[in-house]
Amino acid sequence: MADGPLIVQSDRTVLLEVAHPDAETARHELAIFAELERAPEHIHTYRITRLGLWNARAAGHEADDMLATLDRFSRFPVPPSVSIDIRETVGRYGRLVIERTPVEDDGSGGDLVLRSTDAAVLAEVSKNKRIQPLLIGHPTPDSFLVDAWARGQIKQELLKIGWPAEDLAGYTPGTPHPIDLAETGWELRPYQRHAVDTFREGGSGVVVLPCGAGKTLVGAGAMAETKTTTLILVTNTVSARQWRDELLKRTSLTPEEIGEYSGASKEIKPVTIATYQILTAKRKGEYAHLALLDALDWGLIVYDEVHLLPAPVFKLTADLQARRRLGLTATLVREDGREGDVFSLIGPKRFDAPWKEIEAQGFISPAVCYEVRVDLPVDDRLEYAASADEERYRLAATAPAKIDVVRSLVDRHAGERILIIGQYLDQIDVLAEALNAPKITGQTPVDERSELYQAFREGEITVLVVSKVANFSIDLPEASVAIQVSGSFGSRQEEAQRLGRLLRPKQSGHTASFYTLIARDTVDQDYAQNRQRFLAEQGYAYTIIDAETLSAA
Repeated sequence: MADGPLIVQSDRTVLLEVAHPDAETARHELAIFAELERAPEHIHTYRITRLGLWNARAAGHEADDMLATLDRFSRFPVPPSVSIDIRETVGRYGRLVIERTPVEDDGSGGDLVLRSTDAAVLAEVSKNKRIQPLLIGHPTPDSFLVDAWARGQIKQELLKIGWPAEDLAGYTPGTPHPIDLAETGWELRPYQRHAVDTFREGGSGVVVLPCGAGKTLVGAGAMAETKTTTLILVTNTVSARQWRDELLKRTSLTPEEIGEYSGASKEIKPVTIATYQILTAKRKGEYAHLALLDALDWGLIVYDEVHLLPAPVFKLTADLQARRRLGLTATLVREDGREGDVFSLIGPKRFDAPWKEIEAQGFISPAVCYEVRVDLPVDDRLEYAASADEERYRLAATAPAKIDVVRSLVDRHAGERILIIGQYLDQIDVLAEALNAPKITGQTPVDERSELYQAFREGEITVLVVSKVANFSIDLPEASVAIQVSGSFGSRQEEAQRLGRLLRPKQSGHTASFYTLIARDTVDQDYAQNRQRFLAEQGYAYTIIDAETLSAA
């Protein structure tokens, strides 16, 4: 019997013994194809899922590689049923291929076809009631013609029935546009170059990098490789302007070549940066700005923070399969469960760098995480107990008892740049007043937000109270402390994004400190356990602190 850190079980769960000396190495290799489900102190539970296996296969990992990981680190023999299941599941990827027929001299051809050398698989999928209407011909025994508009939808439907298609149908080059990296005094980091290269080789897909690790530069590198008109979709106007500034600094693009398409501006240039909100805005029941998708012959579409992609954009993206697509994110976790649509419509995961690995290379700041447990006073506890289920989280998350704890933490970190992050606007108002600190919410005008962020960067403001608008795409490199007082229930992606505000390397040399304030023995504590799962998978552990001890210190 071996003495590895893993126990592989027949239900496709894998237990990881955290204290084992090989635990970190095993976690790193296991995370390539398995998803963390639970992360208490001593034993973490992973699950091997079909989508995880297919993402790993699309990134170049074979079934033999995955089984070798399990065999090498497993304490007991891997159940034969698991080994067989992994081989068969991985083997499903690529059995169906989407291609184009050759273009003939007379201009005919170039048709979209679904092809397979496995006649039984082809027969099975062609008879599916949701796939059958997308097929318009059967020119050869090993292929079906696919309706030209249905490239995205057929990939979605095939994934749902367990037969992910490998899309080799190619991409329109778009309108050529010269774009080069201006690598004067800097260069792409090795992992950024690797990410760009794997994207170029795959054609479309998702790059997963920690917050602060330079996802924008990966986007710029992809643009320099494709040298074509590019549409960049971002979460908000502040993010759009950060992208613009970074592209002007890092590439050969000039201000005349970059347009902003948002609520405030409607410029269409060879490189156009648009917000998700404007793309999904409706007028009289219709999407009012869909013309943007056809305004130019885009050769590349970049989806920033792809884990936040709104549902309507998936539908729009289904019609954009002939364009190269690059998704950028710190986590593929989606709380709506639509990871499969990201895989089908944006593309499979092409590159994924573990957070701790990038930290070890010195490219993101080290961080320590704390869960501060706060006792509710008797009156608040009674009100919580008597409340309806849907009100309990709000009462626990916005407990007034958290305000004094925030004050203690601000005093403890005097002189550092501190973000205080909350979900509820009334709580943010109370905190801003109690701390005599400025605040930023969705109601704050864009120009005012930009001014406050800049003042924070320059040290004129050291404490800033923010709502969830600061969860993503905000570059605040000198922020070294975040105090999370409330969040979006049990959102793992939000927890990752909030820690990510702290991970950019700091001139001050401060280690980042991430505090989550939790009302003890409430649903606030239950949600916190779920929120922490993704960061636990990345190697971050939470130290639990009693608020009374903190105040005494």
